[in-house]
Amino acid sequence: MSGTAYIVFAHGSSVESANEEVRAVARAAAQRGGWNDFAAAFLGGGRPSIQEAAAGLVMRGASRLVVIPYFLTLGLHLERDLPALIGELKQAHPSLEIDVTPPLDGHPAMVNALVDRAKESGNHG
Repeated sequence: MSGTAYIVFAHGSSVESANEEVRAVARAAAQRGGWNDFAAAFLGGGRPSIQEAAAGLVMRGASRLVVIPYFLTLGLHLERDLPALIGELKQAHPSLEIDVTPPLDGHPAMVNALVDRAKESGNHG
């Protein structure tokens, strides 16, 4: 392992196909980003949890985690739940360096995604 591992952190769903879509995005991001060590993790409704994903990556040699929230905006889950979970991870793995990126909101690709979806409707305006 390179030392740095990535976790794509999503809300999770009781609909497993929705969770599998998040895993597919994580795999595609890992491939494009050249990440050898990564996992998708879920707040609730999906497995693994962020604690389970982090433990697995640490066992494989990760000394640093980059947590990438797969959330559109900074809401309660990212303001309240994720910091608490990161605190738990730091207690469980005191030597682990953990960085958390901003959510997807504000990223320039979001505008492109919306325009692309509109174009897919067949009405170009």
